Amino acid sequence: MSITPERKLEVIKDNAKSANDTGSAQVQIAVLTERIKNLTEHFQTHAKDNHSRRGLLKMVSRRRKLLDYLKRKNEAEYQEIIKKLGIRR
Repeated sequence: MSITPERKLEVIKDNAKSANDTGSAQVQIAVLTERIKNLTEHFQTHAKDNHSRRGLLKMVSRRRKLLDYLKRKNEAEYQEIIKKLGIRR
């Protein structure tokens, strides 16, 4: 259900702007997207897991806020990240 440390490092490395970048909006959005995908798969078999569903909704909301922030600050990077991650919007 959760993201493995190896996969998280992979996602960070793929979306980082520099070698030590772990907290930029792009990296946070990518990590949240990976966690959201894992939880979505979890709900295919555990449809009544409402406690995890609440966590999923919080993650989606946090990702939406980060995407809105990125769109305000840099439209080009926003377009790039949603295309790269396959996020509808």
